[in-house]
Amino acid sequence: MKNKWKRNPFFYTTFILAVMILFFIIFGIGMFYYMFAIPEPKGLSLASWPDTFTDNFSLWIEYENNNVRVEEIGIRYLDEYRLWIQILDEAGQEIFSHNKPSVYPKSYNMAELVSLSESQYEHGFTVFVDQFDAEDTTLNYIVGFPYSIGKHMLYYNGENIARLSPLVKGVVRITVCMFIFLGFLYAFWLSRKLEGMIRSIQKIMQQTYEPRKEKGVFGEVYASLNKMDREIQNSIRIQEKTDRTRKEWITNITHDLKTPLSPIKGYAELLLDSAVTERQTVQQYAAIILKNVDHTEKLINDLKLTYQLESGAFPIQFQRVNVNRYLKEVIIDIVNDPSFSERDIVFKSGAAEVYMNIDTDLFRRVIQNLVINALVHNPQDTRVTISVTRKNNTLWISIRDNGTGISEKEQTDLFTRYYRGNNTKEKTEGSGLGLAIAKQIITLHGGDIVVKSKLGVGTEFLILFSLN
Repeated sequence: MKNKWKRNPFFYTTFILAVMILFFIIFGIGMFYYMFAIPEPKGLSLASWPDTFTDNFSLWIEYENNNVRVEEIGIRYLDEYRLWIQILDEAGQEIFSHNKPSVYPKSYNMAELVSLSESQYEHGFTVFVDQFDAEDTTLNYIVGFPYSIGKHMLYYNGENIARLSPLVKGVVRITVCMFIFLGFLYAFWLSRKLEGMIRSIQKIMQQTYEPRKEKGVFGEVYASLNKMDREIQNSIRIQEKTDRTRKEWITNITHDLKTPLSPIKGYAELLLDSAVTERQTVQQYAAIILKNVDHTEKLINDLKLTYQLESGAFPIQFQRVNVNRYLKEVIIDIVNDPSFSERDIVFKSGAAEVYMNIDTDLFRRVIQNLVINALVHNPQDTRVTISVTRKNNTLWISIRDNGTGISEKEQTDLFTRYYRGNNTKEKTEGSGLGLAIAKQIITLHGGDIVVKSKLGVGTEFLILFSLN
């Protein structure tokens, strides 16, 4: 039950609301004392304290035989509170003073006393005037306070105020009750909204979420939840597609491995049974076995290499080479291969000498893969052109052919590791990893590779390197 309350948004909202109400109450009390209190030696007192003190000070004044005396307790209070006093006779002449500043006169007329009783803070003091009845005379006395105190008199209709007082109290009570009720109502509404958002998040996790309308106070929140759900669903679709492609690739690679193993096993069994005695036939069978072993080894090496490149476990050995010379050597090796000696391969260089740091073996694999793919997957009369150009600080290596081209659908998956194109008419002995490995190698060298192709027109692979 305790944990349930901790997770309940209504509980938290009510708690925050109560804290806010308490804060405003404390703030209101603080503002009241800030505006209507003054600091004095014993702490804070209301700003009406000087008027009360002046009125009560007459208790400490003694008048006898035309002599005025202030009791010791009164003098002590005057000194302790840094106050001054001036006592006047009926004619307004000073007959006693204590701590009085020199700026105040020793005599006043009635008009000056009235003006002084209404005066504001000046000369560092606010003064209050009162009277003291002694024997058959009336004495006036002035008390000065070192505080800036405003003097304002409020007049009102006492009868109406007395009549309205119960109504005002009732309105205040009703207002407070309505404020508390509306606060709890808002807290309940907010908790419902928060619970709805929590349920939506749970449904996203359970993949049962339905998009919510993006409006109202929480429109942005629901927009974010809708976007999150779309991204999760898209990730799930990509994952499902990747898993499906991987399963297809595993099926293909398994089939491709079985294909060379079948003749290896068959011809090995023939040789083992000694059914073949002629040397020429034995050599022919051995050559077939070696050819299929090489093919199997190539499939395994491709699979190993792609995972080494992905994990960063392949030892890279960079060398500084002249790109034009290096590419010429790679193209010459391809041309010297009997399988491609009669094909139309052209090398063009429109760039001056350009030097780069590359792993020569890995980069050779990329160029050979792209060129041989263009030769193998196109008709015999297809021309393959390799060109090198430099545009500003970018090196462009182009492998272009005028063959059958690649569909737009296949271009999107061309560099996917678990994908092998199916637009070729003849069965190839590839692993389906060649272009994925080429992409990994180019990325490892800090470059990028893109493909441009159109059916019936041809294909171009562009390798781009920044020379900065």
